Amino acid sequence: MKKYIRNIYAGVCVAALALSASSCGSDYLDTLPTSSVGTGTAVGSTENAIKALNGIARTMTTQQYMFSQGFCGENYIMNKMECYPSQNYLYNYYAAGWAPLINAQFNARTSSSYNSYAWYYYYTLIGNANTIIANIDAAAGTDSEKQFVKASALTFRAYAYEKLMHYYCVRWQDSSNGSARGVVLRLDESTGGLPYSTMAECYAQIYKDCDDAISLFQQSGMDREAGKVWMTNANVAHAVYARAALTKQDYSKALSEAKEAKVGYPLMTNAEYQAGFCNPTSEWIFGSYGSAQENNWYWSYGTQYSCNGYYASSQPTGAGAIGRELINRIPDNDARKALFLTEDKFPNYNWSAANPDPYLQTYGIMGFTDDALWNEVDAYCQKMTPSGLTRAYASGYFYLGGQLKFWVFDTPGVGYLPFIRTSEMVLIEAEANYFLNNEAAAQASLVELNASSGRNPGYTCAKTGEDLFNEIKDYRELELWGECSWSDYKRWNLPVVRTTYAQGGNSHAAAAVTIPANGANNWTWEVPLAETDYNDELKVFEGGQN
Repeated sequence: MKKYIRNIYAGVCVAALALSASSCGSDYLDTLPTSSVGTGTAVGSTENAIKALNGIARTMTTQQYMFSQGFCGENYIMNKMECYPSQNYLYNYYAAGWAPLINAQFNARTSSSYNSYAWYYYYTLIGNANTIIANIDAAAGTDSEKQFVKASALTFRAYAYEKLMHYYCVRWQDSSNGSARGVVLRLDESTGGLPYSTMAECYAQIYKDCDDAISLFQQSGMDREAGKVWMTNANVAHAVYARAALTKQDYSKALSEAKEAKVGYPLMTNAEYQAGFCNPTSEWIFGSYGSAQENNWYWSYGTQYSCNGYYASSQPTGAGAIGRELINRIPDNDARKALFLTEDKFPNYNWSAANPDPYLQTYGIMGFTDDALWNEVDAYCQKMTPSGLTRAYASGYFYLGGQLKFWVFDTPGVGYLPFIRTSEMVLIEAEANYFLNNEAAAQASLVELNASSGRNPGYTCAKTGEDLFNEIKDYRELELWGECSWSDYKRWNLPVVRTTYAQGGNSHAAAAVTIPANGANNWTWEVPLAETDYNDELKVFEGGQN
């Protein structure tokens, strides 16, 4: 068993490098045949090393060969680990079947693929980044190119470790100032046993990787090519730094890094916001490659979770809905609220809990037994379809709170995905300032996000104390809906509370539960059995948390 796992890990360390040598789209990957790859080839020159970086980026949206359908890098992480178990992302058609994952019942199941995937996937990124970092100094190429490549690889590594800390470690506030168990810090190409580091040591390494990356990016004088959001640059490094600092409750650092991350990436306009969210805009700091040249077919995010993807076009599934109680707190004139099927838009919607329509009561499906309402919702979806894209929800199934945010521009689910946006950095500034007791600055960040951007030109904020925090929370959930949420609730130490239609919400009964902040294994995924079986150095952690 251990030999088998060891061989898997060794294979992981060259997986993206091998992938980078496959024949792909000319603007993404164009390298040697897979059979020709090796470290000397993949990192023998800066030209090949940049292709290897592309390979890491490709891994972030690729079906992983060891896992079953849908385990496609960030596609999976965004939906199954951030959205499904969150409070305000609802996928009612499959709620009964997915209830164990939605209700956070897999966190301690160490032999489950749902438990092990994020560990495997992020260590895949780390292993490939380590190979580049270890070999780039000896590669053929200019010093500037080497500096840029190493900085990029360090940023990918920091990104992966920062994400691992969300899922496999306790909250920072529960860590005794970082003395609790962290993850395994692999910083070279070795694949043998290695003990856990503390959370403090792990965050120190993430900080160091970001500091080193930022310095090397500056020294190189280089930036990624315009539009290639799947590659890293100094802004991505600053953004990862800001995320790590926020989770570590290092609010001053989170604030300063968020400000740096958004330089040169202005908030998108309303027109960009409503153009389909499937192509990069001015504020996409980091995202996926999404051309039809690299089609993941039925395992892509857009196939199931875009409002004009394959499922929404041909199946009764919908494509995800926002929580009714959250969206009803948002003013009706907010440009983002226009991207959700909310009752304020439809005169024939009967919001009463006494409504006898079983499809609305159980699933939140609107108009299934009411032709007038169905016609209203259908007309709205047609009106909101961006130019050049196929229409939303062609199947004719419309869910209360159904989203019109994520679209695709080719079948069955082709589109780019945002991983980090400027809007998130503005929200980090708001949250950091709130916890630094600078409420005026936190209010100003909300005004920047909501009014100055044009999303709601009349927006003002004079809220203070807990009301201000709730305002930050609401707008973070609205702005980043479908991108992240579970990690926010974990950081905030708040329970997830979902309610049925009859209770005032719009969740299927199978998912209408409360997940307390101290429940679900303290919101921590256990280290997978495949790792603890393989790694002989993983003993009971001396800090007390195994």
